Amino acid sequence: MAKLCAVLLAACAALLALGAARSTLAGDPGMLQDLCVADYMSLQGPLRVNGYPCKPAENVTADDFFYGGLASAADVYGGGNPMGSVVTTADVERLPGLNTLGVSMSRIDYAPWGGTNPPHSHPRATEILYVAEGTLEVGFVTTAGRHITRGVPRGGVFVFPRGMMHYERSVGEAPAVAISAFDSQLPGTQRLGEAMFGATPGVPTDVLARALQTDGGVVESIRAKFQPK
Repeated sequence: MAKLCAVLLAACAALLALGAARSTLAGDPGMLQDLCVADYMSLQGPLRVNGYPCKPAENVTADDFFYGGLASAADVYGGGNPMGSVVTTADVERLPGLNTLGVSMSRIDYAPWGGTNPPHSHPRATEILYVAEGTLEVGFVTTAGRHITRGVPRGGVFVFPRGMMHYERSVGEAPAVAISAFDSQLPGTQRLGEAMFGATPGVPTDVLARALQTDGGVVESIRAKFQPK
């Protein structure tokens, strides 16, 4: 009996310690409601949470949980697209029912022979990519400077760890299509070229020249190819 009491006291102490730790975060490890459909109309108000405010439950409809944007192929050549790829996202900004659920998806269409989703990172999510059509060459770079790369055929899956700079490109004679899933409702995308040369205000020319070990003229020539955000 004494042993049982000791075990119960230890368990209670552990629970109290966990509760105290959680209180400093002012949060709960799981959702406290069935759903929290994003209420885009509330964004004018002062309330901000890690996501969107919740729509009143009585106003929720089935359409809040549906998005058909991944069904159609994108025009990879439209608008003089220099990369030959288009990413179509299904995140909380397009699918309000994803709010607080911590998942999202995207479709990437690639032109044949070199259509490229250029180097970028997702600061808030790990990505798992499934090649639905064609063949891709993919890769990411670790913080130790190691480039991990391989070909991924149709039906193959590849994982990009959270925050790692990565890319994909088509290496076949047919257009490629991939579907990506993320463990965030809004993974965020930071493209290498745009971050360095298209930010507003711009990263100072001399900083980029030193980082790239080149001169300011080269930096400005590259910067001219990027539209400021």
